[in-house]
Amino acid sequence: MKGKPAKTETGARVVLREDAGNTIIEAHGDWTIDTIGRVDTAIRNVEASVEPDKIVIDLSPLGRIDTSGAYMLGRATRRCGVPDGDFHYVGSHPTARRLIEEIRRRTQVCPPDPPPGFGFGNALGRLGAGLEAAAAETIDTIGFFGQTITTGLRTLVHPSRFRLTSAIWAMEEVGVNAMPIVAVLSFFIGAVVAYMGANLLADFGFAIFSVELIGISVLREFAVLITAILLAGRSDSAFTASIGAMKMQQEIDAMRVLGLNPFEVLVLPRVVACVLMAPLLTFAAMITGIFGGMLVTWTAQDISPAVFIARLHSELDWSHFWVGMSKAPVFGLVVAIVGCRQGMKVAGDVESLGRRVTASVVQSIFIVIVVEALFAMMYLELGI
Repeated sequence: MKGKPAKTETGARVVLREDAGNTIIEAHGDWTIDTIGRVDTAIRNVEASVEPDKIVIDLSPLGRIDTSGAYMLGRATRRCGVPDGDFHYVGSHPTARRLIEEIRRRTQVCPPDPPPGFGFGNALGRLGAGLEAAAAETIDTIGFFGQTITTGLRTLVHPSRFRLTSAIWAMEEVGVNAMPIVAVLSFFIGAVVAYMGANLLADFGFAIFSVELIGISVLREFAVLITAILLAGRSDSAFTASIGAMKMQQEIDAMRVLGLNPFEVLVLPRVVACVLMAPLLTFAAMITGIFGGMLVTWTAQDISPAVFIARLHSELDWSHFWVGMSKAPVFGLVVAIVGCRQGMKVAGDVESLGRRVTASVVQSIFIVIVVEALFAMMYLELGI
């Protein structure tokens, strides 16, 4: 019985040549742990005598390669702060380039950054770096938003591409499961507003006006703002964590290999769920907030529920309700965009996932507050 012939392994060999001021390293043969010992001296000589940006590795004559060979080839360009750009490689190989870059990324040891100094100049430097990072985050978020809108428009042209099951699941997570905590928190917010307002107005003999105070504050501001903050803290972090975990396990790369668009599969259903469920959660927050305020005015100021509801109908018009509801889809869109973007930016380690989840919640709440201020100024100018 004939067996398969054993695969012979050719030894590693280095050929050096000069081309346009660069040192070309031709990697011949198989670069594995059993064969690289003979080329170690040659690689060390190149590493010591040639600047890393002048070294080019020719991968075309390379045979097989493992992690040991990849480490040795990448060592020639292995300097802190020097990227492995395209200029470091010529020729093609099915696995070498990716393996060299991965080994280089995981094994490069750079000296720790010096501790931040003190003084006015260092403070200005840190402030400038923070502003630059904030500007970069803003630009990336706007780009992510544009890509999401483009994906949504493309889905409108081809509705069959929309992931209805994923959207319904996201609606349940964002809306149905968040309803209890939104209702309870809004109830207590309405009660606190009523308690403080009623006591203050009672000192001037205007306790009855606490009805208008509760209605306007809850309908216009507190209900939608509490809903948005809870979405940022609950749903936004969940979006970042779930998408980030998929990114760490290379499931998103697998989607792209299968021809699936991650924006269609992961981002768009979550965005649609947040935009649709935010108004429903806001409506529930309005009802429970007003109910909490009504109970407090009934017990503290002896304003009966019938009088409370009648005055609410007679003194408040529907514009306050629609002002609050108009903000809800925008806040839902902001929360979903920030959460999904931070999840897509997760790197391959757990530390990166934690940083992105934290950044997701902080950025969402910050943007919600800024957008709320813009809405307030806009409606003030419009006289609504």
